[in-house]
Amino acid sequence: MNRLLVEIGTEEIPAGYIQPALESFASILAKKMKESRIAHGEMHIYGTPRRLAVIVDAVADKQEPLSVEMMGPPAKIAIDDNGNLTVPGQKFAEKIGVTPKQVKVKETEKGRYLYAVKTDRGIASQSILKQILPEIILAISFPKTMRWAGLKIHFARPIHTIAALLGKRTLSFAVGDVKSGRKTFGHRFMAPKKFNLESPEQYIQRLSDAFVMADISSRRQEIVRQMEAVVAKISGQVIPDADLVDTVTQLVEYPAASVGRFDDEFLELPREILITAMRVHQKYFAVVDDSDHMMPYFVAINNTQARDMDLVAKGHERVLRARLADAQFFFNADLKTSLDEKKEKLKTVLFQADLGSMLDKSVRIEKLASFLAAHQHLDTAQSDRISRAAGLCKADLVSHVVIEFPKLQGVMGRVYAQKQKEAAPVSAAIEEHYLPAFSGGRLPETIEGAVLSIADKIDSICGCFSIGLIPTGASDPYALRRQANGIILIALDHQFTFSISDLIAESLRLFDNYEPGEADRLTEKIIDFLKGRMAHLLEAENIAKDAVAAVLAVSEDNIITIWKKAHALQRLKSEPDFEILATAFKRVVNIIKKADASETVAGDVDTALFEHDSESELFALFQEIEQKVGRHVENGNIDQAFADIASMRETVDRFFDDVMVMAENIDIRKNRLALLGQIAGLFAELADFSKIST
Repeated sequence: MNRLLVEIGTEEIPAGYIQPALESFASILAKKMKESRIAHGEMHIYGTPRRLAVIVDAVADKQEPLSVEMMGPPAKIAIDDNGNLTVPGQKFAEKIGVTPKQVKVKETEKGRYLYAVKTDRGIASQSILKQILPEIILAISFPKTMRWAGLKIHFARPIHTIAALLGKRTLSFAVGDVKSGRKTFGHRFMAPKKFNLESPEQYIQRLSDAFVMADISSRRQEIVRQMEAVVAKISGQVIPDADLVDTVTQLVEYPAASVGRFDDEFLELPREILITAMRVHQKYFAVVDDSDHMMPYFVAINNTQARDMDLVAKGHERVLRARLADAQFFFNADLKTSLDEKKEKLKTVLFQADLGSMLDKSVRIEKLASFLAAHQHLDTAQSDRISRAAGLCKADLVSHVVIEFPKLQGVMGRVYAQKQKEAAPVSAAIEEHYLPAFSGGRLPETIEGAVLSIADKIDSICGCFSIGLIPTGASDPYALRRQANGIILIALDHQFTFSISDLIAESLRLFDNYEPGEADRLTEKIIDFLKGRMAHLLEAENIAKDAVAAVLAVSEDNIITIWKKAHALQRLKSEPDFEILATAFKRVVNIIKKADASETVAGDVDTALFEHDSESELFALFQEIEQKVGRHVENGNIDQAFADIASMRETVDRFFDDVMVMAENIDIRKNRLALLGQIAGLFAELADFSKIST
């Protein structure tokens, strides 16, 4: 067994492409090797901006043998009376490449047939790899690809070299106009010459000698180590930024950290502007002191270890000074107008062609936020703060800073609100209404921010649905799934008990871009969409799919109660006799569903028509449990509600043992169906037990 090395040397690949491309490379290679019956060990990926490489351990020398049973003609025409192969039998043996002695007879459903086992002993892995590697290389996935030099192939960037070794042997093939070999190259400036690799085992060390750290994890660790070392000299700390570390790791082959300084006057800028100006355009790391105060320093990760790193730092300082001067100018210009004045400019900013401007959206958000505040019974002061924050929450979109740094939307709204002495919850809500900004992101901490965030998100969802912009499996351009998740998570976090359907109806009422009568249809669609997201989130909390389906199938309209019911049902499912319980309840529901509609009585149960004690017992118990369940649901004590319903199981079983529901007497049959209908309605207060798997 030998190691396999495949390295693709290219021009500079964008940082965000590298890790996904390496994972794609390894996945496709593993799949093709499996299909080709080439056994192998662990795969290791390596990459820099100028190379993508995979090393595969313990590659088998040849394909694994493959034995296949081949069926032939019927024995009655392929074997003569003496047991010898006839011409059809001989032709069968010749066709599959076996001797007559290897041909056997097998009894099948259709009779006796000839068969033989054909074994493909496999060929050398080297031969197979030469054939499949060009296809594998060109199948690597990238967000965008390009063509070059008149070639017909596509890749992220032009390919210059391919090193392909199986042990010490070269795998010879071509991709475009590049022939594979054993050559690779070092750092562009510090060791640019090509050199030969003797074996895959040399790869990491030979590149290291040529100032290339091919292992991504090691390169990342080295960047962090160097940053900690250089900022320690100024008694500072790098502000943690894992995403930026990942980015710069893929921008360099040989990291060299340097510290630069900027003028103290720029410290007057808000922290967020400083960090963003350094991060977005220059990929610099911000520095703070032990008290978490910004320091007039930054760390840059260079791709070359220069003789004079101080001189390198000076170059970074000149570039950053220009960036910060621009940011300072924008910020000071923004302070000349209030958020209320900025808000009026939102009429020129389009939200969506069919949904109006950002000012239109801002007005709708304010109305929805007030609606939510009233339904949550918030006090007057909170309601006033929510209304004020709603009116200003989008105003920073026209600010110079946000136009320059779009990721600071909301953040700058909060900063400008603080500058004009708005109440602290108002300022906080302006920033928080964008939360959560991503899956797993932090949620609004203030009540004001939570209400505003839900109002903003439901407006986007209802607006998009009203004009047919509904997410599909492959498309969700307005991130409606994330916004729906946000509504649910915020409601859970703040224990909001608003009615989902009422909120949707209020939101749809603010649009006039759909035909009359469509509101109910849209409401149903949006509720189904939100329930789909609830199912996703509940299953992520390890609630069984059938329990989720059972709870979401009933007409509950409150996120908090839905969550309580799902978790309570999941706990009930863990009880040892749950399967018996669920079977009894499903029987009730199924009989109601199968009954002829004309026989089902929705009215009161007539006790005078009872023929058996089990009917009276079940009806009396139902009346008692119905009252208890109603109180428990109203008080949010869902576990006890489930427990009380579960206590009916033995009485329900006894009813079915003693009574024929579909009696010949029509009045008795209708009365028993009415009783079961009321019991099924009680079950439906909590869940649709017919959806539980048993």
